[in-house]
Amino acid sequence: MLKAFIVEDEPLARDELKYLLKRSRQAEVIGEAEGIEGAIRDIPSLKPDLVFMDIELADGTGLQLAKQLAGLDPAPTLIFATAYDEFALQAFESYAFDYLLKPFNEKRIRQTLDRLNKVRKAGERETRTKPPHRNGAEQTGKLAVEIDDRIVLIDRDSILFIGLIEGKTIIKTEENEYKMGDPLIVFERKLDPRSFLRVHRGFIVNVIHIAEIQPWFNSTYNLIMSDGSNIPVSRTYVKELKQLIGF
Repeated sequence: MLKAFIVEDEPLARDELKYLLKRSRQAEVIGEAEGIEGAIRDIPSLKPDLVFMDIELADGTGLQLAKQLAGLDPAPTLIFATAYDEFALQAFESYAFDYLLKPFNEKRIRQTLDRLNKVRKAGERETRTKPPHRNGAEQTGKLAVEIDDRIVLIDRDSILFIGLIEGKTIIKTEENEYKMGDPLIVFERKLDPRSFLRVHRGFIVNVIHIAEIQPWFNSTYNLIMSDGSNIPVSRTYVKELKQLIGF
């Protein structure tokens, strides 16, 4: 059973979410807080598998909290549960697994938990069955992705980039574009880090398809991909890019 922590400053909303999670029989609430201070105090020691958080909190925003939780090891899965739909893109850029809108829908929560359990089980199987330092993409040259209940095999070398665009994860290849709900971290774990590099919170690029590197402001860069796509490089990832490309 998943261990959940709730960060919500409205007691009624907090109680409703606890009730629905209990009914799901997939998650146990092991802690709760009204704001960032309480969450940062308790989450590192409780080590929940997932954290449900509102956008507007008693002492800040869920987006601020997400940035702080991203540094934990292991970092919990983040799920935003809020009445504000306009922050969805920012939430997914903060590595959110899902974005739930109030009033809570029991079926929608179950779908989220089902999907999370599916991703976790797939990761466990991958860890148990794959030889050291090799993953499925390296062995077959293919990346298996689930799209609309279909398993699509994508040639790894044909992938230009994987990015968060308008709240959806996009895999852009030389010929096609695939949209899915899985977060970037799922694909980052499956791909060879010698070829695929995260250059931004919202983008992973295939270095063989980088056509040009353009200096930008504040020591950042823009990547021009082989299809003409423009991908930003944030300062956090500049050093890794330079080491891998050698410039």
